[in-house]
Amino acid sequence: MLQKDKLWTKNFVLLTFSNLFLFLAIEMLLPTLPLFADEQGGSGSQIGLLLGVFTFSAVVSRLLIGIGLRRFGKRKMLLIGVVICLLGMAGYYAAASLSALMVLRVVHGFGFGIATALYGTLVSDAIPATRRGEGMGYFAMGNAVSFSVGPMMGLWLLEQYDYLGLFGAGVIFLFITLVLTLLVRQPRAQVAEAAISEAAAGIESKASPLSEVLEVKALVPSILGSLVGFAFGGMLSFVTLFSKDIGIEHTGYFFLVVAISEVLIRFVSGPLFDRKGPFWVLFPTAVLCMIASVLLYFTDSMGMLLLSGVFYGAGFGALFPALQAWVINLVKPERRGVATATYYNFFDIGIGLGSILLGVVVTMTSYTTMFLLSGILYVVFLIVYFAYLRRSAKAEG
Repeated sequence: MLQKDKLWTKNFVLLTFSNLFLFLAIEMLLPTLPLFADEQGGSGSQIGLLLGVFTFSAVVSRLLIGIGLRRFGKRKMLLIGVVICLLGMAGYYAAASLSALMVLRVVHGFGFGIATALYGTLVSDAIPATRRGEGMGYFAMGNAVSFSVGPMMGLWLLEQYDYLGLFGAGVIFLFITLVLTLLVRQPRAQVAEAAISEAAAGIESKASPLSEVLEVKALVPSILGSLVGFAFGGMLSFVTLFSKDIGIEHTGYFFLVVAISEVLIRFVSGPLFDRKGPFWVLFPTAVLCMIASVLLYFTDSMGMLLLSGVFYGAGFGALFPALQAWVINLVKPERRGVATATYYNFFDIGIGLGSILLGVVVTMTSYTTMFLLSGILYVVFLIVYFAYLRRSAKAEG
């Protein structure tokens, strides 16, 4: 029996847990920061803008990843991103007005954009190529755990310790993130290889300015990621309001079920990706997301809501890391930073557009119609993916 390449190395563990704490600090602000802004006198549109500028700032920062990598290298760029996040979180203490809070969200989002892109890049370097799908799945579990635990933790901290306790916990989480990241070490051989690769990337970027901000080889999975993000943005923004509208309480259980399903599916989807390739993960999990959307359309009870959470968690929990692993497999090591940034930007833009445009759909029609439309987006996902496969097959033939 052949021995598998080692996955759970020191660097992999450090990066996985530091990423978890980074996302915990972010997720605990999702339900609480709007309350803080409301107390500062913010209107509904201003609160929406407060959430939107964070994503926009993250997208802008990732457009500069290529330049930063050549100047500082991967590890230093990651540390810069984490430090900016830490400063942004600490700054909330001094936010005495809505305009000050808006500026801090821009700063925080800028650091978050850098950090998320570089975590994905460095962890892909730490994962053996033969176990990339499995490794990226385990790494992304931190997102799933923070998605369920973070909002509930934020509300509990706010209730028990007010905003000082909330922001203080965020500072502590990000300090832990910084310490864990400082312990990450690149092997000397990898550092030398990276220096040569990044120098080559610098020559390439001078010939093509577009390559500073976009990895063309990552476009197809990134476009697919934007469709997933679009549907995800609608679900994330409106499932709580939908549940309240039909008289279902304790919607937090839905997010908990989604997170548990996300974690469990990755024990299967990651190894399957490595053995069979992207198709055997992307196709069935897109179908699972479609089923979840249809179930939300028919939901009239807590049982139906939780069942849709099971399907959605399994679908999204496998789709997101599988697309990211596919992106990494398509590019050379020196292009992983820009490729990961491209993928995250498309995904975040999808979330932003989904939250806004599907909100218009809700206003014009209903929550259930919006969920059904979200399911149709996964049909579009499969059409785009099959068109890509057909074109690839013709090119090889």
